[in-house]
Amino acid sequence: MIEHQFDVPFIGNLALREKQIQQSYRPIIAVHKWFARRPGALFRGLLLSEFVAGPVRQSYYQSHQLESVKIADPFMGGGTPLLEANRIGCSTIGYDINPMAYWIVKQELEHLDLDAYRAAALAVRSALESEIGHLYRTRCVECGSHHAHAKYFLWLKTLPCSECGESVDLFPGYLVARDSRHPMNVFVCPECGGLTETPSREDPGMCSRCGCTLGGAPPARRNTCRCRGCGAAGKYPDPQGGPPQHRLFAIEYHCPNCKPKHTGRFFKQPDQEDLDLFAKAETAYRSMRSQSVPDDDIPPGDETTRLHRWGYKKYRDLFNERQLLALELTANLIKSQSDERLRNALATNLSDLLRYQNMLCRYDPTALKSLDIFSVHGFPVSLIQCESNFMGIRNGNNGCCIGSGGWLNITEKYAKAKAYCDSPYETRHEGKRKVRVPMKGEWIGDRADGRQGKGSRDVVLHCASATSADIEPDSLDGVFTDPPYFGNVQYAELMDFCYVWLRRLLGQEKPAFASPTTRHPDELTGNESMGRGLEHFTEGLSLVFRNMARALKPGAPLAFTYHHNKIEAYLPLAVAILDASLACSASLPCPAEMGASIHISGTGSSIVDTVFVCRSTGRVPREWVVTDIEGLAKLVQADIGQLRGAGLRPTQGDVRCVLFGHVVRTAIWELRATWNPHAPAKERITTVRDWIETNLAPSRALSLVHDGAIAEPALQVAAVREGSDTYGEEDSDVSF
Repeated sequence: MIEHQFDVPFIGNLALREKQIQQSYRPIIAVHKWFARRPGALFRGLLLSEFVAGPVRQSYYQSHQLESVKIADPFMGGGTPLLEANRIGCSTIGYDINPMAYWIVKQELEHLDLDAYRAAALAVRSALESEIGHLYRTRCVECGSHHAHAKYFLWLKTLPCSECGESVDLFPGYLVARDSRHPMNVFVCPECGGLTETPSREDPGMCSRCGCTLGGAPPARRNTCRCRGCGAAGKYPDPQGGPPQHRLFAIEYHCPNCKPKHTGRFFKQPDQEDLDLFAKAETAYRSMRSQSVPDDDIPPGDETTRLHRWGYKKYRDLFNERQLLALELTANLIKSQSDERLRNALATNLSDLLRYQNMLCRYDPTALKSLDIFSVHGFPVSLIQCESNFMGIRNGNNGCCIGSGGWLNITEKYAKAKAYCDSPYETRHEGKRKVRVPMKGEWIGDRADGRQGKGSRDVVLHCASATSADIEPDSLDGVFTDPPYFGNVQYAELMDFCYVWLRRLLGQEKPAFASPTTRHPDELTGNESMGRGLEHFTEGLSLVFRNMARALKPGAPLAFTYHHNKIEAYLPLAVAILDASLACSASLPCPAEMGASIHISGTGSSIVDTVFVCRSTGRVPREWVVTDIEGLAKLVQADIGQLRGAGLRPTQGDVRCVLFGHVVRTAIWELRATWNPHAPAKERITTVRDWIETNLAPSRALSLVHDGAIAEPALQVAAVREGSDTYGEEDSDVSF
């Protein structure tokens, strides 16, 4: 059972490492972008702890075929629990109300003929190269060749001056690239637009072309800009003026002729040929009858309203004409594919490619690469945008991709993801060495590829809410899931960006794509624009947990991950578990986020999830049953020790989330005997809140934890340290 065999230091260390480079440990995630994927190691550890006898450290690197086990996930999301269960032979049932989540998991679990896929993806790229490849070429400044590949086009937002009508450059600063992955810093001249390389960022000197002083105060600050011609002040953004205008001001390119003897990257100011090529793309797109570019309006929302403030009204407004031309041509090529699974795979590639092929992508001046639209889990609108080479650039020497954001990048990652499905592996750490361990006999999908043996598996996916799930009672051996975190990322608002294209491409006749949007009134996230609050979240979660509890065999686990910075967001969990007549038998900590990610690094957020394990009956270690603040603090301190054994240096945010897990578990334990599941949602929430404040006082317990432990840092940093401890064994159990 999980309560006795889950090994926090061992699994936590694997999860922590996996989240730093998740695509290396679990290539399957490259099928399509999804948000906040939990580590595969975590759910593999949970499944093996529950269904395989012996220490999980021993069973983890062994192959398993658990054909008699049936698992459900009512909140599929990116599919991690189902993928891990399917991989070890379990029958699986999945639900998600979001059609993009359903589609992504479907593509992850559908077997694909890899040789046929690679040939089809290459054929699409070859056709595009023949038709529009010239639009992504540029003249090399060093050798004069006209066959250099443009990696990234850098575009600047402009605004017409309200006084003189001249175009105002909205430069937020003049630094194009830092001297981290390039020998020099690259500045754009505010007068002539030329690019100058200089060793100093603080004192960049003079423009190599016109002699103007580089750097200086930028014209755009705090939503105001000043015209360099007449000096008039203006305001931005201007929602009434429509989508913002852009000016191409710099190109990073790759010249295969010069690269062998060139140090660093290649940068240039666009010349007239570059501008003419874009004008040709504009003409070509405007003269064609588009069938695949969506005409959908961008609806208001917590995230999308930001786009409205910048004048974006339709999703197509988020792309320039060269991108729209390339996307339209690619969609037409995909539609002509006769094999359905290949067509679905290529359509998924196009959908994933969209996050790099739009005019909201930013250029990272330190990493010198394009940042995809979802790098901060929102719709960031900056003043400088980055357009990537659409086809992708292959290095002639080693065959690797140069740059990011192209068709080649996406399809090669997809091929690796599906190859991993046929031959999954784990990574064992031996000192400083990483050893890849093939898991012979395991595979991911609805059927094997033939090399791993013959066979098929039950995979049932529903694009529907699990609140209405109809699963046979007492039929499930376990429910493993990662439910929505209240008030967190607005997945539906973000995924509509891809969905409107995928829906147009694959056809609205597919049941999953019947709705014009992925948004749904029953989606379980907090959303101000849709009027969804804590009570909505509570009622929805309660219905799902009750459905799952009815379908579980007696004593089978409902295990899920959760973290949030506020105790208020945990109250619905307690209500839902109590409504389902389950006890919470464990709350276990495990790293589940990447400390170095853009939206977490340098913040007080937690990267630690609590794994809640709930059952209708079972046994729980006696030492976990506490009734006072002091006992609660000791449990938290013990968990912090286990996390340190995993190689994590917990922050104050991590400690807070660990504490909240124990608080919720204890509240459920004490309230279950007198719980009334028929009371109004507000009353049930209040009952849990009042009991917690009266009996456990989380703020007081938190101070006791800090008094009894080494001071934790306030902010997250990325760190993985070797070392492990044995998870504490229980002296006795308490039945429930």
